[in-house]
Amino acid sequence: MIDLYTAATPNGHKVSIMLEELGLPYEVRAIRLAENEQKEPWYLNLNPNGRIPTIVDRDNGDFVVFESGAILVYLAEKTGSPLLPVEPKRRSQVLQWLMFQMAGVGPMQGQAHVFVRYAPERIEYAITRYTEEVKRLYTILDRRLEGRDYLCDEYSIADIATWPWVRIHFWADVSIDDLPNLQRWRDRIRERPAVDRGIQVPDKEDPETQRKWLENFRRGGA
Repeated sequence: MIDLYTAATPNGHKVSIMLEELGLPYEVRAIRLAENEQKEPWYLNLNPNGRIPTIVDRDNGDFVVFESGAILVYLAEKTGSPLLPVEPKRRSQVLQWLMFQMAGVGPMQGQAHVFVRYAPERIEYAITRYTEEVKRLYTILDRRLEGRDYLCDEYSIADIATWPWVRIHFWADVSIDDLPNLQRWRDRIRERPAVDRGIQVPDKEDPETQRKWLENFRRGGA
């Protein structure tokens, strides 16, 4: 059994989609980001970076994994899933595009979200800087997807990592209307049943049950 500490964000959805794709049993531990639960001492003991997602693999001695990309790799290797190939060249390609998301798409789009949606004042330089960089990265993805269904020909953790961010491109005020390959890829992945289930997490569990569980955890009862 996997405990998944998560919230309804692109990084959180990466892992819930992965768990659904693999068919692994897991329990959702919803973290209320607006209340800074991810910065509480009990959670920092699991994830020193104070971010989501985090997993605890109860079947492997309560082994803790944080950072969404590392979680995807761990789960793929744990299950021997073809979502991370074994053959060195194919594996390297998947990891390259996973790193492209982790080092580029996620951080740049996250900053675009901050300056477009949440900053107390509108800073045009920052908005332009980050939205243009997101568009540049999306254009690279679009070129990569020309003649391909997926980033590495076959569906992989690179797609699982990248899709939740592209899915909400509008939140960064970045259009993909002129990126037809990226649009087709986005729509193709959205049709997967496991993806549909994964983006419902953490809402699939009763919030009151989650609240009681978290209070018990803080008291040392879980």
